[in-house]
Amino acid sequence: MSAGWKAKRFWTEVSVAEAEGGFAVHLDARRVMTPGKLPLTLPTRPMAEAVAAEWAAQEGEIQPLTMPVTRAANSAIERVTPQRPEVAAMLAAYAETDLTCHRADAPQALAERQAAAWDPLLDWAADRFGARLFATAGILPVEQPPASLAALRAHVDGFDPFHLTAFHDLVALSGSLVIGLAVAHDHLDPETAWSMSRIDEDWQIEQWGPDDEAEAVTALKRKDFHRAKAFWRLAAAG
Repeated sequence: MSAGWKAKRFWTEVSVAEAEGGFAVHLDARRVMTPGKLPLTLPTRPMAEAVAAEWAAQEGEIQPLTMPVTRAANSAIERVTPQRPEVAAMLAAYAETDLTCHRADAPQALAERQAAAWDPLLDWAADRFGARLFATAGILPVEQPPASLAALRAHVDGFDPFHLTAFHDLVALSGSLVIGLAVAHDHLDPETAWSMSRIDEDWQIEQWGPDDEAEAVTALKRKDFHRAKAFWRLAAAG
Protein backbone atom coordinates (compact mmCIF):
# COMPACT_ATOMS: atom_id res chain seq x y z
CA MET A 1 0.00 0.00 0.00
CA SER A 2 1.42 3.37 -0.98
CA ALA A 3 2.07 6.11 1.52
CA GLY A 4 -0.60 8.23 -0.20
CA TRP A 5 -3.34 5.91 1.04
CA LYS A 6 -2.25 6.53 4.65
CA ALA A 7 -2.37 10.31 4.42
CA LYS A 8 -4.89 12.33 6.38
CA ARG A 9 -7.46 14.49 4.67
CA PHE A 10 -5.75 17.60 3.34
CA TRP A 11 -8.42 18.97 1.02
CA THR A 12 -11.49 21.12 1.39
CA GLU A 13 -13.37 20.59 -1.86
CA VAL A 14 -13.82 17.55 -4.10
CA SER A 15 -14.80 18.14 -7.72
CA VAL A 16 -15.25 16.30 -11.02
CA ALA A 17 -13.90 17.64 -14.32
CA GLU A 18 -13.64 16.42 -17.87
CA ALA A 19 -10.22 15.05 -18.75
CA GLU A 20 -8.58 13.41 -21.73
CA GLY A 21 -10.20 10.02 -22.12
CA GLY A 22 -12.96 10.60 -19.58
CA PHE A 23 -13.34 12.33 -16.24
CA ALA A 24 -11.02 13.20 -13.36
CA VAL A 25 -11.59 13.82 -9.66
CA HIS A 26 -9.80 16.73 -7.98
CA LEU A 27 -9.09 17.32 -4.33
CA ASP A 28 -8.99 21.10 -4.34
CA ALA A 29 -6.52 21.67 -7.22
CA ARG A 30 -4.83 18.27 -7.00
CA ARG A 31 -5.94 15.49 -9.33
CA VAL A 32 -6.53 12.07 -7.76
CA MET A 33 -4.00 9.49 -8.95
CA THR A 34 -3.90 5.72 -8.58
CA PRO A 35 -1.62 4.21 -5.91
CA GLY A 36 0.92 3.64 -8.71
CA LYS A 37 0.76 7.35 -9.62
CA LEU A 38 -1.22 6.93 -12.83
CA PRO A 39 -4.00 9.42 -13.61
CA LEU A 40 -7.31 8.18 -12.22
CA THR A 41 -9.32 8.71 -15.40
CA LEU A 42 -12.89 7.45 -15.13
CA PRO A 43 -14.91 6.48 -18.23
CA THR A 44 -18.22 8.04 -17.17
CA ARG A 45 -19.33 11.03 -15.15
CA PRO A 46 -21.47 8.91 -12.79
CA MET A 47 -18.42 6.80 -11.92
CA ALA A 48 -16.36 9.94 -11.35
CA GLU A 49 -19.09 11.36 -9.13
CA ALA A 50 -19.20 8.11 -7.14
CA VAL A 51 -15.43 8.27 -6.65
CA ALA A 52 -15.70 11.93 -5.66
CA ALA A 53 -18.36 11.08 -3.09
CA GLU A 54 -16.07 8.48 -1.51
CA TRP A 55 -13.26 11.01 -1.18
CA ALA A 56 -15.61 13.67 0.14
CA ALA A 57 -16.76 11.25 2.87
CA GLN A 58 -13.24 10.69 4.21
CA GLU A 59 -12.52 12.19 7.61
CA GLY A 60 -9.08 12.13 9.19
CA GLU A 61 -6.94 9.27 7.87
CA ILE A 62 -7.93 7.94 4.45
CA GLN A 63 -9.64 4.54 4.72
CA PRO A 64 -9.41 2.62 1.41
CA LEU A 65 -11.81 -0.09 2.57
CA THR A 66 -14.60 2.50 2.64
CA MET A 67 -13.93 3.40 -1.02
CA PRO A 68 -14.98 0.41 -3.17
CA VAL A 69 -15.52 2.38 -6.38
CA THR A 70 -12.12 4.05 -6.11
CA ARG A 71 -10.44 0.71 -5.43
CA ALA A 72 -12.18 -0.95 -8.38
CA ALA A 73 -11.20 1.92 -10.68
CA ASN A 74 -7.59 1.67 -9.50
CA SER A 75 -7.67 -2.03 -10.31
CA ALA A 76 -9.12 -1.41 -13.76
CA ILE A 77 -6.34 1.03 -14.58
CA GLU A 78 -3.34 -0.59 -12.95
CA ARG A 79 -4.09 -4.31 -13.09
CA VAL A 80 -6.66 -5.08 -15.77
CA THR A 81 -5.70 -2.62 -18.49
CA PRO A 82 -2.12 -3.94 -18.93
CA GLN A 83 -3.36 -7.54 -19.24
CA ARG A 84 -6.91 -7.19 -20.50
CA PRO A 85 -6.73 -10.08 -23.05
CA GLU A 86 -5.35 -12.45 -20.42
CA VAL A 87 -8.01 -11.49 -17.87
CA ALA A 88 -10.77 -11.91 -20.46
CA ALA A 89 -9.45 -15.34 -21.46
CA MET A 90 -9.22 -16.46 -17.84
CA LEU A 91 -12.82 -15.49 -17.15
CA ALA A 92 -14.15 -16.99 -20.38
CA ALA A 93 -12.48 -20.27 -19.41
CA TYR A 94 -14.98 -20.65 -16.55
CA ALA A 95 -17.40 -21.90 -19.22
CA GLU A 96 -15.36 -25.08 -19.56
CA THR A 97 -16.33 -26.14 -16.02
CA ASP A 98 -19.19 -23.78 -15.28
CA LEU A 99 -20.98 -24.16 -11.97
CA THR A 100 -24.35 -24.35 -13.74
CA CYS A 101 -23.20 -27.38 -15.74
CA HIS A 102 -22.11 -29.57 -12.82
CA ARG A 103 -25.01 -31.22 -11.05
CA ALA A 104 -25.41 -33.53 -8.11
CA ASP A 105 -26.32 -37.13 -8.94
CA ALA A 106 -27.85 -37.44 -5.45
CA PRO A 107 -29.90 -36.57 -3.52
CA GLN A 108 -32.66 -36.17 -6.07
CA ALA A 109 -34.12 -33.11 -4.34
CA LEU A 110 -30.84 -31.22 -4.72
CA ALA A 111 -30.49 -32.25 -8.36
CA GLU A 112 -34.02 -31.03 -9.02
CA ARG A 113 -33.31 -27.70 -7.31
CA GLN A 114 -30.20 -27.22 -9.43
CA ALA A 115 -32.04 -28.08 -12.64
CA ALA A 116 -34.92 -25.73 -11.87
CA ALA A 117 -32.53 -22.80 -11.37
CA TRP A 118 -29.77 -23.55 -13.85
CA ASP A 119 -31.44 -25.16 -16.88
CA PRO A 120 -33.22 -21.89 -17.81
CA LEU A 121 -29.89 -20.07 -17.50
CA LEU A 122 -28.23 -22.46 -19.93
CA ASP A 123 -31.16 -21.97 -22.32
CA TRP A 124 -30.75 -18.20 -22.00
CA ALA A 125 -27.02 -18.40 -22.78
CA ALA A 126 -27.74 -20.55 -25.81
CA ASP A 127 -30.28 -18.03 -27.11
CA ARG A 128 -28.40 -14.86 -26.16
CA PHE A 129 -24.88 -15.83 -27.25
CA GLY A 130 -25.37 -18.85 -29.49
CA ALA A 131 -23.47 -20.82 -26.87
CA ARG A 132 -25.12 -24.06 -25.81
CA LEU A 133 -23.44 -25.60 -22.76
CA PHE A 134 -24.32 -29.06 -21.50
CA ALA A 135 -24.84 -30.24 -17.93
CA THR A 136 -23.39 -33.37 -16.38
CA ALA A 137 -23.94 -35.22 -13.11
CA GLY A 138 -21.25 -36.51 -10.80
CA ILE A 139 -17.56 -35.68 -10.78
CA LEU A 140 -16.70 -36.48 -14.40
CA PRO A 141 -16.20 -33.38 -16.58
CA VAL A 142 -18.15 -32.78 -19.77
CA GLU A 143 -16.47 -31.47 -22.91
CA GLN A 144 -18.31 -28.37 -24.03
CA PRO A 145 -18.83 -27.56 -27.73
CA PRO A 146 -15.82 -25.63 -29.07
CA ALA A 147 -18.13 -23.26 -30.96
CA SER A 148 -19.95 -22.37 -27.75
CA LEU A 149 -16.71 -21.71 -25.89
CA ALA A 150 -15.45 -19.58 -28.76
CA ALA A 151 -18.65 -17.51 -28.82
CA LEU A 152 -18.41 -16.82 -25.12
CA ARG A 153 -14.70 -15.95 -25.37
CA ALA A 154 -15.44 -13.49 -28.18
CA HIS A 155 -18.15 -11.80 -26.14
CA VAL A 156 -16.06 -11.43 -22.99
CA ASP A 157 -13.09 -10.24 -25.03
CA GLY A 158 -15.18 -7.25 -26.06
CA PHE A 159 -15.38 -5.87 -22.53
CA ASP A 160 -13.32 -2.77 -21.77
CA PRO A 161 -11.08 -2.81 -18.66
CA PHE A 162 -13.67 -1.17 -16.38
CA HIS A 163 -16.45 -3.56 -17.34
CA LEU A 164 -14.00 -6.43 -17.16
CA THR A 165 -13.03 -5.44 -13.61
CA ALA A 166 -16.66 -5.65 -12.53
CA PHE A 167 -17.20 -8.84 -14.51
CA HIS A 168 -14.22 -10.49 -12.83
CA ASP A 169 -15.95 -10.32 -9.46
CA LEU A 170 -19.34 -11.35 -10.85
CA VAL A 171 -17.76 -14.53 -12.25
CA ALA A 172 -15.17 -15.31 -9.59
CA LEU A 173 -17.56 -14.82 -6.67
CA SER A 174 -20.35 -16.87 -8.25
CA GLY A 175 -18.11 -19.50 -9.81
CA SER A 176 -20.04 -19.19 -13.04
CA LEU A 177 -19.50 -17.39 -16.32
CA VAL A 178 -23.17 -17.90 -17.17
CA ILE A 179 -24.37 -16.33 -13.92
CA GLY A 180 -21.92 -13.46 -14.33
CA LEU A 181 -23.20 -12.78 -17.84
CA ALA A 182 -26.82 -12.98 -16.68
CA VAL A 183 -26.18 -10.28 -14.07
CA ALA A 184 -24.10 -8.10 -16.37
CA HIS A 185 -26.80 -8.13 -19.05
CA ASP A 186 -29.70 -7.63 -16.60
CA HIS A 187 -31.17 -11.07 -17.18
CA LEU A 188 -30.92 -11.66 -13.41
CA ASP A 189 -30.85 -9.20 -10.56
CA PRO A 190 -27.78 -9.60 -8.32
CA GLU A 191 -29.62 -11.04 -5.33
CA THR A 192 -31.39 -13.74 -7.37
CA ALA A 193 -28.13 -14.57 -9.11
CA TRP A 194 -26.28 -14.80 -5.81
CA SER A 195 -28.88 -17.22 -4.48
CA MET A 196 -28.54 -19.33 -7.62
CA SER A 197 -24.79 -19.51 -7.12
CA ARG A 198 -25.29 -20.74 -3.55
CA ILE A 199 -27.64 -23.66 -4.14
CA ASP A 200 -25.12 -26.30 -3.06
CA GLU A 201 -23.98 -24.35 0.01
CA ASP A 202 -27.54 -23.53 1.06
CA TRP A 203 -28.46 -27.19 0.74
CA GLN A 204 -25.63 -28.13 3.10
CA ILE A 205 -26.76 -25.49 5.58
CA GLU A 206 -30.27 -26.90 5.48
CA GLN A 207 -28.93 -30.35 6.28
CA TRP A 208 -26.28 -29.52 8.89
CA GLY A 209 -27.00 -26.01 10.11
CA PRO A 210 -25.04 -22.78 9.64
CA ASP A 211 -21.44 -22.10 10.60
CA ASP A 212 -20.94 -18.61 11.99
CA GLU A 213 -17.49 -18.08 10.48
CA ALA A 214 -18.56 -19.32 7.06
CA GLU A 215 -21.68 -17.17 7.23
CA ALA A 216 -19.58 -14.07 7.90
CA VAL A 217 -17.33 -14.79 4.91
CA THR A 218 -20.35 -15.40 2.70
CA ALA A 219 -21.90 -12.09 3.74
CA LEU A 220 -18.77 -10.21 2.68
CA LYS A 221 -18.70 -12.01 -0.68
CA ARG A 222 -22.37 -11.22 -1.24
CA LYS A 223 -21.70 -7.53 -0.60
CA ASP A 224 -18.80 -7.59 -3.06
CA PHE A 225 -21.03 -9.29 -5.64
CA HIS A 226 -23.57 -6.48 -5.38
CA ARG A 227 -20.78 -3.91 -5.56
CA ALA A 228 -19.50 -5.53 -8.75
CA LYS A 229 -22.86 -5.06 -10.43
CA ALA A 230 -22.98 -1.46 -9.21
CA PHE A 231 -19.53 -0.83 -10.71
CA TRP A 232 -20.67 -2.40 -14.00
CA ARG A 233 -23.58 0.05 -14.10
CA LEU A 234 -21.28 2.98 -13.40
CA ALA A 235 -18.99 1.89 -16.23
CA ALA A 236 -21.94 1.80 -18.61
CA ALA A 237 -23.67 4.99 -17.46
CA GLY A 238 -23.65 7.92 -19.82
